[in-house]
Amino acid sequence: MSYKAEYIWIDGTEPTAKLRSKTKILADGAALPIWGFDGSSTNQAEGHASDRVLNPVFSCPDPIRGGDNVLVLCEVLNIDMTPHESNTRALLRPVAEKFAGQEPIFGIEQEYTFFDGVRPLGFPVGGFPAAQGGYYCGVGSDEIFGREIVEKHLDHCLAAGLEISGINAEVMPGQWEFQVGPLGPLEVSDQLWIARWLLYRTAEDFNVSATLNPKPVKGDWNGAGAHTNFSTKSMREDYRAIISACEALGEGSKPLDHVKNYGAGIDERLTGLHETAPWNEFSYGVSDRGASVRIPWQVEKDGKGYIEDRRPNANVDPYVVTRLITDTCCTGLEKDGLV
Repeated sequence: MSYKAEYIWIDGTEPTAKLRSKTKILADGAALPIWGFDGSSTNQAEGHASDRVLNPVFSCPDPIRGGDNVLVLCEVLNIDMTPHESNTRALLRPVAEKFAGQEPIFGIEQEYTFFDGVRPLGFPVGGFPAAQGGYYCGVGSDEIFGREIVEKHLDHCLAAGLEISGINAEVMPGQWEFQVGPLGPLEVSDQLWIARWLLYRTAEDFNVSATLNPKPVKGDWNGAGAHTNFSTKSMREDYRAIISACEALGEGSKPLDHVKNYGAGIDERLTGLHETAPWNEFSYGVSDRGASVRIPWQVEKDGKGYIEDRRPNANVDPYVVTRLITDTCCTGLEKDGLV
């Protein structure tokens, strides 16, 4: 007997990387080996030295093929087994290890938009639907588009054993969200990449595409983000640590250091409109969805909990955003003696 292993990796396309995958047939019970691929076709090598290496780092049941088949997330290595320059997971690993004692955890809200050809699902041919307002968490065929795809994707994620914590329709027609976490920095990032792959693969069966474009429709329409919820052990126990983390994110050059790594096209989404703060300003506030960082009202009431960085784009690399937030906030908490 044999089983199918779908090797999945993040390529070197800029400014926003793409997911790639291919299938390896393995003998029943065989371990997942490293594997090679043509990096010259994924923007990760030149043709005269094109071999690159796939190193398995996370696997889960394949909910599409079923049986003993698996999905395998891989890091990309050079042939000398060093991390490839596009391998952002390798940069997160030492930061996650350094601050593991603070027990950082994340929940990432992945927004995305379905497209039917060149128009968002639910947009009429040659025109626009009614203004947004009733689509968010709506119900009914006049306001909701693509629910059958969303439900199938959710089922696939759960069958794969991913820590999906919810789904909802978003503000623009054809726009949806799923949430991954709470999990540690590496775990939430690995699972979000697999959930993204499952999203694309599920939509493929419906002849629809899913995009993480942060501003899929210009004009008076909401963009798509990846709001990132974060806490440490001390933040889950002490409101002073909540404020310390917010202050750390706003200190010195940190706001721009983060924003420039929070996904391509961020200036098109973070305009100060449509529940965003301007990309070049930093703010935080309780229950304020127009701030860069929101402190949920329940957190202020309880005197402990988590914060929501509302700036990351839908197309952000989760390995990058979790690395930056962990490093900045945990360093700030150490500096303030709140660990």
